[in-house]
Amino acid sequence: MHSVIILLGSNLGDRLTYLHKATASIEIEAGKVVQKSAVYRTASWGKTELPEYLNQVLQIESALPPQKLLSTLQQIETSLERTREEKWGSRTIDIDILFYDAQQINEANLIIPHPLLQERRFVLEPLMEIAPALEHPVFGKTIEQLYAQLKDTLIVEKI
Repeated sequence: MHSVIILLGSNLGDRLTYLHKATASIEIEAGKVVQKSAVYRTASWGKTELPEYLNQVLQIESALPPQKLLSTLQQIETSLERTREEKWGSRTIDIDILFYDAQQINEANLIIPHPLLQERRFVLEPLMEIAPALEHPVFGKTIEQLYAQLKDTLIVEKI
């Protein structure tokens, strides 16, 4: 089994329902949820004029290899009405793989660890809740250390 950390986000429709449905689908199709953060209300990052997001981090145990996990998560997104129209655009659900064990993967359609997680408060705050001592395999710093260096000041509130 592989330890995988995933970020869920939604800023369209019934956001909380989309997070719950995504979590249930992940548990059925991708792996057992072993930890989850609280849900956070967050400002939109990248395109700050968009509606606020709800975000949550999950840790799962999965037998799926990285590319199969990615395709499974994308199928879950599609089943929950996700459309891909523009980069950082609004979406019913977004599911990102943040970490897959301590592996570093750099493929055309999959980069792990997620390349921007260290710059995003909406990622690091929920990660601090469930895995503050987790070491980033590229930077050699813990989530707690990355959080302490964070420059992002966008609003992130636990709900």
